[in-house]
Order: sequence, then C-alpha cells, then structure tokens
Amino acid sequence: MNDLTYVFIRGLVAFILMFILARLMGKRQITQVTYFDYIVGITIGSIAAELTFSPHIRMSNFILGMFIWAFIPILISKLELKSKRFRNIMEGNSTTLIKDGKILEKNLRKEKLTIDEMMVLLRKKDVYKLSDIESAVMEKNGEISILKKSELQPLTPVDMGMVVEKEHLPCIVIIDGNLLDKTLADYGYTEEWLLGEIQKQGAEKISDVFVAQIDSMGNVYVDLYNDNVKSQQIKDKLLVAANIKQLQTNLVNFSLQTQNKEAKDMYSQYAKQMDKLIEDMSVYLKE
Repeated sequence: MNDLTYVFIRGLVAFILMFILARLMGKRQITQVTYFDYIVGITIGSIAAELTFSPHIRMSNFILGMFIWAFIPILISKLELKSKRFRNIMEGNSTTLIKDGKILEKNLRKEKLTIDEMMVLLRKKDVYKLSDIESAVMEKNGEISILKKSELQPLTPVDMGMVVEKEHLPCIVIIDGNLLDKTLADYGYTEEWLLGEIQKQGAEKISDVFVAQIDSMGNVYVDLYNDNVKSQQIKDKLLVAANIKQLQTNLVNFSLQTQNKEAKDMYSQYAKQMDKLIEDMSVYLKE
C-alpha cells in the first residue's frame, strides 16, 4: 500500500472520529466556547492531523488520544451540571466592568483589559457612549453584556399599557413550489385561503412560489420564482395611485373654476372622497 493510500485512509478515519466526538461533546462546544473548550478543540484537531500524516505511528495510539481528550470534557460537563462550585473553578465567574454607570478599574485590571479593548467590545454591541451604560458584565466566554440606563431603553407595549396578541414562530408553508400540508393545517389555515393570499402577490398557483411564510398575524411573505411578476405588480399599484391622485387634482381644479355653487360643492365633495380613498388604500398600495 503506497503513502497516498495511507494518508487517504487515515484522514478519512480522523474525519469520522472528529465528527463522532463533536456530536458526543454536544452543541455547547459551538455556542458557549470557554478557554478550556478552545484548548480541547485545538488539541483534538492536532491529534487528527497527526493521525493523517504520521503513518509511522500506530493508528490506535492516536484514536486512544482523541477519545481521552474528548471523554474528559464530557465528564467535566457532567460534573459542572451537578456542582456550581466545580463549575466556577473550571469556567470562572462573570466580571462586572461597569456598575451604576461607573467603570470598575480594578476589575478591568483583573481581566487584563484596557479601556480601548473594552470600547471595542462595547461598540460591537452598538454602544458608543459610556454615559449610556448602567452596567456592563464580561461573561465567562469573553462576551460582554450591557444594560443601558432606563431612560435610554426602548419602549415596549407593556410600558405603554398596550395589550398585544400572543406571538408564535412564523411558519414556512411552501418550499420549492411544494405545499407543506401538515404545517399549514397545524397553524389552522386552509390551502384555499393560502392560494388566495399568494395570488394577491402575483402567483397563479402554488408551484409558482419559491418560498412562502406566514407570521403570527396571518401576513404572508411570498417569494416567487419569477421575481419580475411582483415588480410589475408594484408598478401597476403605483400607477393606480397616481391616476387616483390626478383625478382628485382635477376635481379640485374644477371646483375652483366653476361659478355654479351646486357644481362647486359636488366637485369639492368628490375630491374629499378621493382623498379618503387614497388614505384607505395607501397601506395596501405599498405591499
């Protein structure tokens, strides 16, 4: 067996092992990477590379090494779930960098963080002024969490005493021109209703739609295979709005030019009705 074949076989084994170990170690490796997780990931990757390009060392040695480096983090994660003290030892604690609007210089030095580095982290959170911050905490994974001052936080419906309908996750009901019958039924909609909604947006049939999604308010987002259909529909709507506006302008001009009081009142009344029509249609003309 030549060297290329050895490299291919060992590389394939290394890839399969890394995939299996990544699944065993869980999604936490991606979503909540700590310094320890980072070191483990690099080490396993290095062992896999050595497994591929070191044919003079037995494959079983590398496989055992990879399983040891994967098994220990799995064991540690189980212990962390059972003991907060052990979790703090392994992962450390969050550090408050700003409290009550004041920078805690001692904690900055503890995290070996300069003002410039902290400002970079703040800007990543779209915060540019220190005066806007009530508190800022550096999390265990190095991310920074920010609480803005109360007067700078956005208003919510609860703040305004408004009652809003309960939201649910938007659901995709058409993919690649295929209707997802079960999803549509689970959310309480019928195929006939959906067909009517997509036809409003330029589709003739379900197979014309690349993707369609329904939100919690029953609004339907439609993306057609032929994007020009929707563009033409928008142009048509704008033309309708322009014609209505022109008709209203003509009625106003007629009312100013005529000396007949009855005709003047009639033109003015219809012009006002056109104004109300434009206002009522404006929401739908923009869709």
